[in-house]
Amino acid sequence: MTALPPNAVIGILGGGQLGRMSALAAARLGYACHVYAPEPDSPGMQVAAHRTVAAYEDREALARFAASVAVVTFEFENVPAAALEALAGLVPCRPGLAALATCQDRVAEKAFLGRIGVPVAPWRAIESEAELQAAVAELGLPAVLKTTRLGYDGRGQAVLRAPEDLAPAFARLAPRPLVLEAFVPFAAEISAIAARGADGAVVVFDPAENRHAHHILDLSFAPARLPAAAADAARVHVAAVAEGLDLVGVVALEMFLLPDGTLLGNEIAPRPHNSGHWTMDACAASQFEQHIRAVVGLPLADPARHHDAVMRNLIGPEGMEAWPRLVATRGVVPHLYGKASARPGRKIGHATRLLPMGSLAGLTDAEALKGL
Repeated sequence: MTALPPNAVIGILGGGQLGRMSALAAARLGYACHVYAPEPDSPGMQVAAHRTVAAYEDREALARFAASVAVVTFEFENVPAAALEALAGLVPCRPGLAALATCQDRVAEKAFLGRIGVPVAPWRAIESEAELQAAVAELGLPAVLKTTRLGYDGRGQAVLRAPEDLAPAFARLAPRPLVLEAFVPFAAEISAIAARGADGAVVVFDPAENRHAHHILDLSFAPARLPAAAADAARVHVAAVAEGLDLVGVVALEMFLLPDGTLLGNEIAPRPHNSGHWTMDACAASQFEQHIRAVVGLPLADPARHHDAVMRNLIGPEGMEAWPRLVATRGVVPHLYGKASARPGRKIGHATRLLPMGSLAGLTDAEALKGL
């Protein structure tokens, strides 16, 4: 395809921080963004050239939005598929509906990973409490019961540790079917991010090692400190996801590193990902720039790092309290998302510590986190 010319307008469904950082990357490349979201003062709208405040179910507003843009993308995978379906008949949408539908449903997602050869933990789809009892008898405890849709940052899931946990968890979680996953005794959580261009070219960023606190990503270390074979496998897996989804844009694959050095695929995000925020400061082209390049048809950039990096999420009041110190710390690059309040558990920004290339592998966690 021919790349969109400078000053073309990119439509973004969703006004969160991922839309904000995508819009900033688009502006650097000479493109304007039109953000569509229900919230009037969302982070993305603060930096967008054009804004539509409307419900995702508003067909008339969606039609006006489509007429004002050259291409549409989305910044979170829980945007209603019906909204993207309505837009797809009016304007190019990248990634498309198929990628969104696959990643919105954990049953479809796990079946897809199996088809493309990415191993996953044993799992079962659960429609009834009787099926849950049978699946637990087969997979054992502990296990994790999850909703198929709308789960993120630990929402929509329950860890089952004893037989008496089953009935309350099944009653609480919806919609059905649910997914039961065997508990994975992992050594580390990692993620890899790939970009796939409109021409089918794929580039992959170095995998990151992730740490969570209260089910929310706390830290990402890049590059991940893991065996070279595992890092290579992570790159292969995420590239297979991008190609298997026929995706144009950026996709992240979260994985578990097992004690024997093998990987299991966990979840897919067909958009820029929190664990890739370090690319904004440690790479010449960030995950957000790669996403915009793909969406508008530009060639993808070199994903190589020029620094090692450690990224920390800034969460809630504690994150806001840390802001003055982070702004004053050399070697730390802080980012705030413009959110009106710092509620507990809310991501309000992130900060990245830049380190010399190759130095992270030799540092303890305390040394790597100095200044963060």
